Amino acid sequence: MKKIILSSIVLFAVSCKDNRPQQNKEPEIMIKGDQATIPENIPIFKKIKTQVVAEQEHSDGVISAGTIQAIPNHYAEIASPFSGRITRSFIQLGQHISAGSPLFEILSSDYFSVQKDYTDALNDVQLAEKNYRRQQDLVRHGVGIQKELDEAETDFKNKKTSLSNAASALKVYNSKAGGIGSPLIVRAPINGEIISNKIVNGQYLKGDADPVMIIAELSKVWISGDVKEKDIRFVNTGDQVSVKVSAYPDRNISGKVYHINEIVDEDTRSIKVLIECDNPDRKLKPGMYATVNFSTTPEKTVMIPVTALMQQDSFQYVWVKIGRNQYAKRSVTTGETDQKTVRITSGLKPGEIIMTEGGIYMLDAK
Repeated sequence: MKKIILSSIVLFAVSCKDNRPQQNKEPEIMIKGDQATIPENIPIFKKIKTQVVAEQEHSDGVISAGTIQAIPNHYAEIASPFSGRITRSFIQLGQHISAGSPLFEILSSDYFSVQKDYTDALNDVQLAEKNYRRQQDLVRHGVGIQKELDEAETDFKNKKTSLSNAASALKVYNSKAGGIGSPLIVRAPINGEIISNKIVNGQYLKGDADPVMIIAELSKVWISGDVKEKDIRFVNTGDQVSVKVSAYPDRNISGKVYHINEIVDEDTRSIKVLIECDNPDRKLKPGMYATVNFSTTPEKTVMIPVTALMQQDSFQYVWVKIGRNQYAKRSVTTGETDQKTVRITSGLKPGEIIMTEGGIYMLDAK
């Protein structure tokens, strides 16, 4: 009896299972090659968003790291031109001076030789001139010899040349002719500020010693930066640039491109660019690091949302709408990108419609 009841229950259960309504299988995204069809009656369809491709004004930002430096002709390292002993200093650190101002004086036997050469040359010229005038007077009165006059004239000219050379030697050291034994006064070659001073009165300097003083005029400075070879087409002499230094993060500093080097560095594939900046308060110090942002001329280009761009290994692509619910995978080449948009350099044309959201669902579709 129990077996009959159990068999009836099993048959009833099987009968109920067979009589349940058959559920239809949910449609899916259909992928065939590089094309996808998305049925309208699936939840994913509502998550798909599209956008018409359009050109817009875009400026390629070129950023370079740089170092602040003094302008070469506004910068001078002062060393002693001769071996000798410093007897006096006329300046102090931080002092502003003019070109020609005395810096220090030095007693030097080598300088004494230069002085002696000038003095001897001066005496020789005076004697040669007297002899030349005498020969002229003799010839004029008919008792002189023309040959001796010519020789006196030649000797006078040679002696004047020697004097000019000796005077030039003194001028090289910005020194005036003085008595033998007088000290050499070293003078400033440029206007500026004493930014380094190692002079000690009484110290002995050798002729090949390191500079004892540095003068710099820092109301303007250069920033030396390196621009990648691929970006140099965006940089032109005279372009305005913005500069940031870590020491003054809230300060807006402007400058302009002063010079673009003609040679590419083969190791870094970059080109040296000099930017000139005003520095009236001397806040920009030589040796500081700076970030230079070059302003480039805006041009029309295709920009799309970063959400539209898909990546598969090294392959970048977008989904382009080709029908009501159909999309095709299209390879694209990209340029600069920011947090929201990416530049498309090839692969898309204005007027085409692309999938901007939902492309991620295609990755799992079969």
